[in-house]
Amino acid sequence: MVMGTVGMLAMVANIVCAAMLYRFRDGESNRRSVWICSRNDALGNIAVVAAASGVFATGTAWPDLFVGVVMAGLALAGARQIIAQARDELGSVTAAVTT
Repeated sequence: MVMGTVGMLAMVANIVCAAMLYRFRDGESNRRSVWICSRNDALGNIAVVAAASGVFATGTAWPDLFVGVVMAGLALAGARQIIAQARDELGSVTAAVTT
């Protein structure tokens, strides 16, 4: 019950933050990173609330385990996107400095 309540409060806060940062989703890597992390937090909170409901309904840990795997994948996918963009930006700066 506590997990679901805290998850709901965090979900509302993270959705509001993600909505405010939405316009930065296509910016440079630092701004885009903030957007991706906020989006992932909001999605993670939605998943935590769903997992809390699943645990409550089934009495097992499987919903928590499933959500943990999904959230880890989401974090890794976001990290891969930001690293790729940062490398591209670094390459552009390095090429401009050497010419």
